[in-house]
Amino acid sequence: MRLLVLCLLLGFAALASAENDWREVLHEWLTAEDMEDSYSTELMEQLEELALTPINLNQTCQEELETLPFLTAQQVEALVEYIDRYHPLRSLSELQMIRALDYHTRRLLQFFVVVGEERKPSFWPTAEDLLKKGKHRLTASIKVPFYEREGDRSGYLGYRYRHDVRYQYTFANRIKAGITAAQDAGEPFFSNKNSMGYDQYNYYVQLRDFGFLKELNLGHYRVQMGLGLIMNTRFQLGKQAMLQTMGRSQHTLSAHSSRSAGDHLQGLAATLQLAKQWHLTVFASHQSIDATLNDDGSARTLIYSGYHRTPTELVKKHNTQVTDLGGTIGWQQGTLYINANVAYTHYNRPLCPQQNASYRSYAAQGNNFLNMSMDYGWNNHRWAFSGETALSKNGALALIHTVNCRVSNQLSLMLLHRYYDKRYTAQHANSFREGSSIQNEHGIYLGSTWQPSYSWHIQGYLDYAHFDWPRYQVSAKSDAFDALLSIRHTGKKWTWSTRYRIHIRQHDDDSKKRIINQTSHRIRIGIDWTPSQQLTLHTQGDGVLTREAGSSSRGAMVSQQVRWHSQWLQLTGTAAWFRSDNYDSRLYQYEPSLLNDFSFPAYYGHGIHYAMIAKADIGTHLELAAKLGVTNYFDRSTIGTGLQEISRSSMADLLLQLNIKI
Repeated sequence: MRLLVLCLLLGFAALASAENDWREVLHEWLTAEDMEDSYSTELMEQLEELALTPINLNQTCQEELETLPFLTAQQVEALVEYIDRYHPLRSLSELQMIRALDYHTRRLLQFFVVVGEERKPSFWPTAEDLLKKGKHRLTASIKVPFYEREGDRSGYLGYRYRHDVRYQYTFANRIKAGITAAQDAGEPFFSNKNSMGYDQYNYYVQLRDFGFLKELNLGHYRVQMGLGLIMNTRFQLGKQAMLQTMGRSQHTLSAHSSRSAGDHLQGLAATLQLAKQWHLTVFASHQSIDATLNDDGSARTLIYSGYHRTPTELVKKHNTQVTDLGGTIGWQQGTLYINANVAYTHYNRPLCPQQNASYRSYAAQGNNFLNMSMDYGWNNHRWAFSGETALSKNGALALIHTVNCRVSNQLSLMLLHRYYDKRYTAQHANSFREGSSIQNEHGIYLGSTWQPSYSWHIQGYLDYAHFDWPRYQVSAKSDAFDALLSIRHTGKKWTWSTRYRIHIRQHDDDSKKRIINQTSHRIRIGIDWTPSQQLTLHTQGDGVLTREAGSSSRGAMVSQQVRWHSQWLQLTGTAAWFRSDNYDSRLYQYEPSLLNDFSFPAYYGHGIHYAMIAKADIGTHLELAAKLGVTNYFDRSTIGTGLQEISRSSMADLLLQLNIKI
C-alpha cells in the first residue's frame, strides 16, 4: 500500500507520462473486448517482431509497407510515391512532408521504419554478407511464481515455472530464420509426451525479394487474404483501431515466431510475381492440433489454448490432423486491384459439435470445408473503397465493404457494412465483427477521425449489429449497439486524453423467458507529462457502470506509471488501486512488461496491483531485464478456482530475461 501511495504522490506532484513506445500507443486503441480476445496478444507479438526488424525506407516496396497494420491504403500509396520521387530519404523527419501521414501515425511509424542505405542488395547475398551483416538474437525468459496453485500440489505433471527460449537470424529484411521453444507452467519437461523437452516448438524460415519470388515461408507461418472472410491467421484490429487502417485489404504472409499455439499454419507458403500486374500466392499446411473427442471418435471441440498440464489435457494433445490448401491470384493496376481467393480445410476426423442448444445449429460440421472469395478495391488521395465477398461450401454468403472519404487533411470518414449468413462457416476466418465468429451477423459501422489542429486528435465510431439467430446466452434474435468517443490534446510536455464508451448487448434473463439489455458505460481519463528526457510519468483513471434489468454494478481504478532511463538503465514502476462490485464491472489494465511478454489482466473486487521493471544494457550485445509484479486482494482469502486456485489473498511473480544481440 505504501508503494501505491508513493507512486500516486509522485504522479500528482509531477503529474504523468510522455512520448511512450509503440506498445503504449497501441494500448490507446484497445477496448475491453479487444483485451479479452486473444488477437490483442497476437497483434502485440507481431508488432514486436516488426519493431525488432524495422523496414528500411530506402530499400522497401509497397508489399513490405503493407505489413504495417496501422497504415491506410492512401498512406501506403503516399509513402511509396514520396520514396519513388525523392529517394534516397535522409532522415525520418521527411515523413512530415507526406500530407497523408498525420502526427499520430508518424509517431507510431518511427518505431517500425529506419532510413538506411539506398543500395539495393544483390540477388543472392554472398556468404560474407550473410556472416558480417546478418543479425543474431537469442532471448531466454523464465517466470517464477512466489505461490503454489492447487494443481502444483496435486494435478499438474510439471513444475510451476513458465519459460521459453527464442533464437532468430535476420538479414536485411530479406532473410529471417529462427526457432521458439516454449513451456507453460505445469507442463512436463522431458517426460510424458514431451520427451523432446519443451512442450511446443515453433520454427520458421522466411525469404523475401528474390526476383519473381516475392516471398517464401517454410515451417510455421501466418496468412491473411483480403479482409479475412476465408483466411486470416494473423490478427484483426478492433473497432477503434479500424479507424487507423480505414478497412484496408491485406494480402500478407508472415513467419510465426511467437510462443502462441493459436491459429497458424505449418508447411509452405509463397508469393510469386507472375507479371507486372499479376501475382500468385499459394500455401499448403499439415499439422496436428488438439481436440475434445466424442465417444465415436469425432471432434467435439477444437482447442487452441496450448495447455498440456494434466493427464486429461495431454490425452487431447495432437490427437487430430488438419490439412489446409489454398491461394490467391491477383491483378493490380495502379490503385485498382482484384483478387480471387480459395481455401480448403480437411480434418482426419469429422467435426461434430453438440447440438443440444439452438445457437449451435449452424456450427461447422464434417471433414471438408471449402471457401472462395473475391476481394477488390480502389483508392485515390480522397476516396478509398475495399470489399470482399465470400461463399462457403453450402452456398452461404459473407460480405464486408468499406468506403472511406478524406474530406480534408483534418477530417476523414469511414463507413463499413458487413453481412455474415448464419449458415456461413470458414475455419480460418477472422474479420471485423461484434459477435464471436464470422457468422450470423448483419451490421453497419460509421467512424471518424478529426484533427482540428496539430495538438488535438478526436476519434469516434458508432456500430450497430443484428443477430438473426440465437447466440450463446441469447435464445432469440438480438441486437447490439456500440459507440465510442476519444479526445486527445498534445502539448509540448503535456498530453491529456479522455475516452467514453457505451456498449449495449442483449442476453436472456434468469428465467430464460425474455431478452434484456445489458448497458455498459466506460470512461478513461489520462494525464501525461515529460518533465525531462529521462523521466516520464502517466496517471490514469478508469470507471465503469453496468446496468441490466433494474440492477447495476460499478467499478473504478486509479493507476500510475513512472519511467526513468539513462544510457544503459531503464526503470519502470506501475501501481493501480481497483474496486468493483462484481465481474460485470471488471476493469482492464495494460501493463508494461519485457520483450515478447504481454498481458491485459482484468481486475474485479477490491485490491491493488503494483510492479517494478528494470532493464540494463551490459555493453552493446547483452541486455538483462527483470519484472516483479504483485497483486493484493482485500475482499477474498483465495484467488482463482479449481487447479488454478491460490490459497491466499496475494500473488507475486518474477519474470527474468536474458537478451543477446550479435
